[in-house]
Amino acid sequence: MTDSPIDNPVQPEHRVQIEYCTQCRWLPRAAWLAQELLTTFETELTELSLKPGTGGVFIVRVNDEVVWDRREQGFPEPTAVKKLVRDRVAPEKSLGHSDK
Repeated sequence: MTDSPIDNPVQPEHRVQIEYCTQCRWLPRAAWLAQELLTTFETELTELSLKPGTGGVFIVRVNDEVVWDRREQGFPEPTAVKKLVRDRVAPEKSLGHSDK
């Protein structure tokens, strides 16, 4: 017996990419942010990747849209990134104390 589309609706794919500078040794920061996002959006995200880069880059993308760029906004607080991700992948989701 196969699942019908009604029994198993197709969920939209939501991908997050964190591009970080290897020269600056920002992997731990990127990995920590990735862990925060995966914990918060464990059912909403279909993929989260870490992309090594150079030149001081630290960029967060959701479905290929840049939502945070360190060069323009400084380093993000996890709460700020969670709100930006939530607005794109699960607008109805409460972030609890992070929403305040």
